[in-house]
Amino acid sequence: MTFDELKEKALSLPYAPGVYIMRSRDDTVIYVGKAKRLKDRVSQYFQDTASHTPKTRLMVSHIHHFDVIVAASEFEALVLECSLIKQHLPKYNILLKDDKGYPYLRLNMKDIYPTITMVSKVSNDGAEYFGPFGGRSVTHSVLEAIRQTLKLPNCKRQFPKDIGKDRPCLNYHMNQCAGWCQANISSVLYRERIGQARQLLMGNYKNVANEIRTQMLESAERLDFELAASLRDRLNAVELLGTKQLVTALTLADTDVIGYGQTEAKACFAVLHYSGGNLLDKDYEIIATPDDPAEAVSSLLKQYYLSKGLAPKRVLLPFSLEDSELFCQLMEERFERRLRLIVPQRGDNLSMVAMANKNALEEAQRVTGKEERVNATLELLSKMLSIPKADRIESFDISNISGTDIVAGMVVFQNAKPRKKDYKRFRLEGMSGQDDYGSMRQVIIRRFAHYQAGDAGFDIAPDLLLIDGGVNHARVAVEALESLQLSFPVFGMVKDDRHRTRALVTSEGKEIRIDQNQTIFSLIGNIQEETHHFAISYHKQLRSKRLRYSQLDQIPGIGPKRKQELLKHFKSIAAISKASLAELEHILPKDAASAVHLHFHEK
Repeated sequence: MTFDELKEKALSLPYAPGVYIMRSRDDTVIYVGKAKRLKDRVSQYFQDTASHTPKTRLMVSHIHHFDVIVAASEFEALVLECSLIKQHLPKYNILLKDDKGYPYLRLNMKDIYPTITMVSKVSNDGAEYFGPFGGRSVTHSVLEAIRQTLKLPNCKRQFPKDIGKDRPCLNYHMNQCAGWCQANISSVLYRERIGQARQLLMGNYKNVANEIRTQMLESAERLDFELAASLRDRLNAVELLGTKQLVTALTLADTDVIGYGQTEAKACFAVLHYSGGNLLDKDYEIIATPDDPAEAVSSLLKQYYLSKGLAPKRVLLPFSLEDSELFCQLMEERFERRLRLIVPQRGDNLSMVAMANKNALEEAQRVTGKEERVNATLELLSKMLSIPKADRIESFDISNISGTDIVAGMVVFQNAKPRKKDYKRFRLEGMSGQDDYGSMRQVIIRRFAHYQAGDAGFDIAPDLLLIDGGVNHARVAVEALESLQLSFPVFGMVKDDRHRTRALVTSEGKEIRIDQNQTIFSLIGNIQEETHHFAISYHKQLRSKRLRYSQLDQIPGIGPKRKQELLKHFKSIAAISKASLAELEHILPKDAASAVHLHFHEK
């Protein structure tokens, strides 16, 4: 639909409550909103767009068509809005980045090596769930306390797959883990320890303490004083853990305090959880600075408590919300519990809101500070290079040895951070011998031919191209782009005697020193190292595969199955080449064994 058609449709809408659904050209839902009067609200988007905020103008520019659902009441419209936002996660709605439900601890004793993990929801999967707990940070503290008390693993190793594969990690040497990854420790002992953790989560501290005490006394009677001392320390830890920490974690808030703070770039929605006047925990969500703070807080408030499935008795707000009464009604209908939303004007409640606002502002400033530093670095780089911007940087490097297994790597840095999902590897074709210039020409043409075709993963234009090499490499890249009738800023990376990029050079030979600015020097250095590592790792992968199979491929009668059998038995090509005929005949038929032996020993 054209803009005028959208405007005409909006003016034809009824003066009734409902929900409007904005869609893009490909029918993707990009925004969901509710309105008391659909005609008034929706037509605002297609009036004087100059009065819109930049975000609203951007959204309107992507609207191709829209739908509306007329509701019987404003409350029904609110229910519909919440449901549709959860279903579609529209791009231009303010959304929670992750599930903010109350945390649980999950344990499945049916696993050979059970683990305790923190989850947001209870599932009907046969596992045991403990909770809900009052907050994520306090739950994490309880989990870590139990792990350290019982010397349970807290690493990324998978059991039993990784048992015995490597030496124990630092946690073992710091006496924070019993070293379950060692081959000499049985799964029975591990399950016994997990069983004690389960008892602790059930609140049976005395049972666990008595069990450890009995083991300690038995060890002492056997004169195994080292084990007895270890059990004594564990007993003390269990007794110190007590019930206080777990009880605190299991305490749900009776009052939540909402805070809001914003800078020019970022805003923060914060929630402080209180029980009996004591602060239990804190949640926060960082968002882009919204057009309307009240609308943003209202949207996040709905998502936050509806995802939790539970709310405290009262919530203190920093300012009034237009649909607060409707939301309270929804919470009561959904969870059979009346929620009170209060905007305090004086006293302790106002002080609590002020503290929540302060926490929110500090988080927004912290994130903004980092973002501003990145923006300042990229702005400086773009000024040094005389280019419009340097938000998306693509860097290319060629890797080969003596002209074999020639590959190229392309890495992408977006806002000074690696964007690994956009990395690309190229296996160069039709190259004879070592030809770095020809290789660079091919990879640039292939990358941007995909761009011109609109192929997924290649369809984003770079702001800056960095080529590993000097002026000639940069010139080749520019010529390759010109052959496609394209033009992007291209610079070669000039190295110093320590193989660090000291300058960037244009295709005309103009050098721009970067080693005198530490921030730029570090950024370009990181990009250079990342590109080199990415390219050479692919080269090594291909070369290893070629060397692994190439010699065996030349032997008559040795097909894939026999190659696999040889490599499985001898482990390497070198070992196969040194094997005697008798050893080979042990694996292969005589004719095949003779062919292998002859291949490696014929002079």
